[in-house]
Amino acid sequence: MQNNSNLSNIPNIPASELYSEIEVNLEVATSLGLTEAEYNSILSKMGRIPTYTEIGIFSVMWSEHCSYKNSILQLKTLPRSGKNLLVEAGEENAGLVDIGDGYAIAFKIESHNHPSAIEPFQGAATGVGGILRDIFTMGARPIAALNSLRFGNLDNDRTKYIVKGVVSGISHYGNCFGVPTVGGEVYFDDCYKDNPLVNAMAAGIVKADQTASAGARGPGNPVFIVGSNTGRDGIHGASLLASREFDAETENMRPTVQVGDPFQEKLLVETTIELIQSGVVVGIQDMGAAGISCSTSEMSAKNGVGMEIDLDKVPLREEGMSAYEIMLSESQERMLVVIEKGKEAQALAIAKKWDVPMTQIGNITEDPFVKFKRFGKKVGHINADDLVLGGAAPVNLREFEEPAYISEKHKFDFSTLDFSNITYQTALEKLLNSPTIASKRWIYEQYDSQVRTNTVDIKGDAAVLRIKEIPGRGIALTTDCNSRYVYLNPYEGAKIAVAEAARNVVCVGARPVAITNCLNFGNPYDKGVFYQFKEAIRGMGDACRKFETPVTGGNVSFHNESQNSAVYPTPTIGMLGIIDDLNKTCSLNFKNVGDEIFLIGNNREEFGGSELIKVLFNKIEGNSPILDLDEECRLQSTILKLIGNGIINAAHDTSEGGLAVAIAEMAMSSIGSGKEILGADINIENINFGKLFGESQSRVVVALNSEKTVQLSAICNENNVNLTHLGKVNNGTLNINNEINVKVSDLKAIYENTLPSMLL
Repeated sequence: MQNNSNLSNIPNIPASELYSEIEVNLEVATSLGLTEAEYNSILSKMGRIPTYTEIGIFSVMWSEHCSYKNSILQLKTLPRSGKNLLVEAGEENAGLVDIGDGYAIAFKIESHNHPSAIEPFQGAATGVGGILRDIFTMGARPIAALNSLRFGNLDNDRTKYIVKGVVSGISHYGNCFGVPTVGGEVYFDDCYKDNPLVNAMAAGIVKADQTASAGARGPGNPVFIVGSNTGRDGIHGASLLASREFDAETENMRPTVQVGDPFQEKLLVETTIELIQSGVVVGIQDMGAAGISCSTSEMSAKNGVGMEIDLDKVPLREEGMSAYEIMLSESQERMLVVIEKGKEAQALAIAKKWDVPMTQIGNITEDPFVKFKRFGKKVGHINADDLVLGGAAPVNLREFEEPAYISEKHKFDFSTLDFSNITYQTALEKLLNSPTIASKRWIYEQYDSQVRTNTVDIKGDAAVLRIKEIPGRGIALTTDCNSRYVYLNPYEGAKIAVAEAARNVVCVGARPVAITNCLNFGNPYDKGVFYQFKEAIRGMGDACRKFETPVTGGNVSFHNESQNSAVYPTPTIGMLGIIDDLNKTCSLNFKNVGDEIFLIGNNREEFGGSELIKVLFNKIEGNSPILDLDEECRLQSTILKLIGNGIINAAHDTSEGGLAVAIAEMAMSSIGSGKEILGADINIENINFGKLFGESQSRVVVALNSEKTVQLSAICNENNVNLTHLGKVNNGTLNINNEINVKVSDLKAIYENTLPSMLL
């Protein structure tokens, strides 16, 4: 942000020159989510009592959702720049990563948790719409969408309603818009029953020299609103919905949820990209959280200018809307665009071509104030810098302390658990029947994963997409976080989230280059919650620095709590990897009978936070698995070399359910590939539940032709990673030490039927 010191001290306008619909006082301010200290700070900065419109603007701009007032000090400790980044984190609408040959990938992840809890379909749909707009306001054409979803256990009717609504909303918006949904993850834990997490991610491609900025500049340049008309939907979605916990009054907040129109957005993307490529655009920003309030103030403050906005010119869906309502509306499919003066006709012609409304509502000013009028009356006059992150918006130094539950969980003795009446095969079948592990086919088949024909593979550890603009080049995308690990050990759990995301893109042959994050936590004013947040940021930062995957941006979502408890801390990682040669990729499914199966990495038999212990004993106990960053780096380097040299033909990360589930998934994924059903004959020395189902990190199961095992061993030795022979691929049975002996087709039936049987 560039502050103009000569202009920032210009005194505010006298209160007598402004109109207020309602007399503002402390009671009004606190009803809008501001604290007494924040209200007093506003009075001090303005030198007068704000109007009702102004206090509304402050309430949304100083909300946690917009200002990051409780998180920014921690976020600044993350690595936010790197050799592949074209913009620093948080500087623009989305991150921008150089992929070579003059092209870049814009990508970002954000939450729409609270709206999805209240109105699942529209909450999830508008979450998709919002993240897509963040991508194409950069000038990038969206080529992929992903998601990370968390729900309560499926024994609850409301949870089933939320799941169906969220999945339907995601598929509706993405399918109608025409972007492939290529990946994601879904977890089920009781802590998400009242407060589901709906994190939406998108990626787009753009020529690196044809991107747009979110900054306004050029006094006299006209300001336009482009897209849908403004209505009363979404008012206070940022300040009073996304920045508070759920309580008995939450259901009454349904009107704060926005309503989306993917067909309008389909036209808006074409208009936006053509406007940017035509060279008429000075600056552009999506109207997401806080609507016109946010876009006008942030775009102005970025370059130290101001705006004069006539709210009478804003196209409205409803008659009689007040200035307050217009400023705070979060109606969807809208952009604020600054056009170079003299090029208005060219811009309007482009919008008309796509049948998208485009209306001038103001101008850029030299002074640093955003000024608003309605019905000919001045209703707002605020220094833009006073409203925004990095300016005068509050920055809080929160207190923290380790929650007592962590040390108690770490003391848990797994040897006290009685496995005597459970066979290995029963345990495997129960795990494959667990909603968290079971096939998500019922979900992803509702999404169009092939539209635009960039999709190469969505069934591996990460989605693989071709970059048509660069023949032979590709990217890999994934979202990852095991929140149980973060709950048990916030530092290690966040490290693991980054490592698993990197490992997943590596397993398809991609080189990890950058992340975006969506940080979902409880109430930051709770010392224990803020400890979780602080430690998770520390772990994420350490992992990102080690993997050289800087943070391009993202979202913080606090106040994810029900009336009883917070959700597990869930720092979701969206990872981007680059594939230099699409001919050198790898999938997880077994390919040939007789191929040798190996485990690369160490098996530490760790049960902490594991799916096995939850499924068998309904417990989330112990410490998270250990993650050695050096060991992880060596593993990833090894896998990339093996794939690049064509030595292995299948690779799969071991995660929830451990080694046995990973092998079963590799076998089950071979069904329907045009070959016979494949299985595996496995022999594990000193077999036990820990070796079969423990969730140790830094492990990958690979399969390869027996003639290449010497090369495999040499590369593993060269990289100092452990290599264990497990067995061979067979023609349709999973046999592990004769303790598990079952047709893969029978396992597949369990795996595929779980979600449909519970949801339909």
